[in-house]
Amino acid sequence: MAGQWGRRTAVVAGCLLVLAGCSRPAVVPTAPPEDPELASREPLPDWTPAQPSTFTLVASGDVLIHPPLTEQAETDGKAAGGRDFRPMLAGVRDVVSAADLAICHLKVPLGEAGDEFTGHPLFNAPPEVAAALADVGYDVCSTASNHTLDNGAAGVRSTLDALDAAGIRHTGAARTAGDAATPTIVDLGGVRVAVVSYTFGLNAAATVPAGQPWLVNLLSVDAVLEGARAAKAAGADVVVASLHWGEDRASSPSGQQQAMARQLLADPAVDLIIGHHPNVVQPFKLIDGEWVAYGLGNHLARHAEPLGTTEEGVIARFRFGKNKAGRWVVDRADYVPTVIDLGPPIRLRDANSMPEGERRETALRRIAEVVRSREAPLVSGR
Repeated sequence: MAGQWGRRTAVVAGCLLVLAGCSRPAVVPTAPPEDPELASREPLPDWTPAQPSTFTLVASGDVLIHPPLTEQAETDGKAAGGRDFRPMLAGVRDVVSAADLAICHLKVPLGEAGDEFTGHPLFNAPPEVAAALADVGYDVCSTASNHTLDNGAAGVRSTLDALDAAGIRHTGAARTAGDAATPTIVDLGGVRVAVVSYTFGLNAAATVPAGQPWLVNLLSVDAVLEGARAAKAAGADVVVASLHWGEDRASSPSGQQQAMARQLLADPAVDLIIGHHPNVVQPFKLIDGEWVAYGLGNHLARHAEPLGTTEEGVIARFRFGKNKAGRWVVDRADYVPTVIDLGPPIRLRDANSMPEGERRETALRRIAEVVRSREAPLVSGR
């Protein structure tokens, strides 16, 4: 049995990234220290219980709702007379719900219940997606992507309305200038974690309406640092930057991604970078003691022409603790590899828990090769 990674249950293990340096604090163990039976037990080999001075965070890849996923949700919800995305995501509930803070990336706008739902190039996804993400255990969704304004300002409002109704915090898009200027900060039992979200741009068919720049955060080093510094000034102890960047289908980060990561992590306002957009997994990298996960792949998607790599993703996991200087830093990092099983039925799987076979072995090997390709030292977490 694995040890505790966070707030809820034992986590399904992935591959551990051991790193230099020292995230909601965990519950203090209550077993009486005098109990001779407990005192005689050997410590767990791979994971030790999280201490009150740490918290854990997970982040996953793109939630990209193509029409076949909506059709699957209609099939899964037929008995109840609605759409149900929960069965598609249930395979990662244990991993997501175990963390103190779980961050998703909603790549597409959510519409109203009676809308016509569409896919590429201009997405409009059902609002029930938000409830399914909440059911799995997500606390915050980043929403800045190239598809944020596929349905204009109305699409931003309906997306945020759906997330609000599901109890999921959000960042990256806003209804008003005031909302955009208010950092998204989550209090984890005394540790305040902010998430900021930015996108490299928008689809050619979408533009930011005149006079409404707050609708979506556009990516630049200066913009991210301004947002991160504002979050720290508002009381955040840790700032996570969710960046929609990189080249589509590229498993290696671009030169621009690498340069931007170095610039951002060199500033004390940014503590961790998680990346999205390429639709495939990209490497993790430790830069001067701080982590960037360049691309987390697809969390849920159904491309018209699946490539295998486009159905693979990772759930990145980070444990934060205080270093000797009293600063919150990542002191442990790992990931859980995931596979979108196209079925039917379509289901998101923890690749470690898939039946033995070529698909499982190919995904585990391919994901590991990419994640460790930037010299991230890996040790089995099982």
